[in-house]
Amino acid sequence: MTRPFRFIAPAPRLGTDPAAWRAEVRRIEDLGFTTMSIGDHLSSGWVLEPLTAMTVAAEATTSLRVLSLALANDYRHPVLLHKALATLDVFSGGRVEVGIGAGWMAADYTAAGIPMARPGVRIDRREEALAVRTGLFGPAPLTFAGEHYRVQDLTGLPRPVQAPRPPLLVGGGGRRMLELAARTADVVGVHCTLRSGVQDSEAVADLTAERVAEKVGWVREAAAAAGRDPELQFSVYHSRVGRDAPAPSSSFAALMAAAGDTLADSPAVLVGDVDECVDRLQEVRERYGFSYLNLGADLDGLAPLVARLAGT
Repeated sequence: MTRPFRFIAPAPRLGTDPAAWRAEVRRIEDLGFTTMSIGDHLSSGWVLEPLTAMTVAAEATTSLRVLSLALANDYRHPVLLHKALATLDVFSGGRVEVGIGAGWMAADYTAAGIPMARPGVRIDRREEALAVRTGLFGPAPLTFAGEHYRVQDLTGLPRPVQAPRPPLLVGGGGRRMLELAARTADVVGVHCTLRSGVQDSEAVADLTAERVAEKVGWVREAAAAAGRDPELQFSVYHSRVGRDAPAPSSSFAALMAAAGDTLADSPAVLVGDVDECVDRLQEVRERYGFSYLNLGADLDGLAPLVARLAGT
C-alpha cells in the first residue's frame, strides 16, 4: 500500500520572545507541513518541555498536528502521561500524535540522576508502559500488574477525541524494538541503533541502504505476522535542498556528510535541487515504504518539496 506523503517540521528554537515562537509555529502550518514535532531531552542545552510546547503549538494553530518525537519512557509515569496526552487531545480537537521511546541519551540520565538501566530493561519497561497507556485509552477500568508498573481499577479520563486513542509512533534501531513497534504502533519510525547512548560514527554506519532495508524487512515481517500494516516514518539526518542550502546544522549531520560514498544510497541523505529531491523521495517511498518524513529544520529550503509532494 502506497501512503501519501506527510511531512514533519521540528519545533522552532525558543528565543526571548514567546510570541515569535508562536508565529514560527504558525509559519510551519502555513508552509503545508502536516505536523510539528518536539523532542524530549534534559541536558545538552535542550530548552523545551515537550508536552507544554505541544500544548502551546496546538493553541497557536488550527490544523497543525503536534507530535512528541519522542518522549523518553523513563522520565514520566505512564498513568500521568496518559492523562496529559488525553487532555491535550481534547483541547486540540484531536491533533495529538504520540511518539514514545525507551530512552537513549546517556547525558540526560547522568545530568538528572536517573539510573540508566541496560537496553533490554528499558525496552521491557517501555513495553509495560505501552500496555498501561493502551489500557487506559480503552473502555473499561484498567488493572495491570507488571514488573515495573502496577495499576488498580483505574478509569482513563478524559476520553480523547481520536478513537480509540491518539496515533502512536514507536521508533527504534534494533530488531526487538522495531518488531515491538510493528506489532503495536500506528507509525513505525526506523532509525539507527544508539547502543552507546550518543550519536556517533557507529550510528552513522547503521544507516547504510543495506541496513535500512534490513530494518524495514524486520518491520514488515513482524507486522504481517500480527495482521497489521503500519505507516513507516523516517528521519533524513542530512538534508540539503538547492544550491544555496545551508551547511549541516548538527554534529550528527556533519558526520553524515563526511561519510561520503558509504551512505551514497542511504535514505538518510537527501542532497540535490528540488526536482532531484522530489524524485529521490518518491524512490525512497517505493523502495522502503517511508511516507511520513522528517527532513530537518531548513523550512524555507524544504517548502518546495512539501508543496510538491504533501498528500500525493
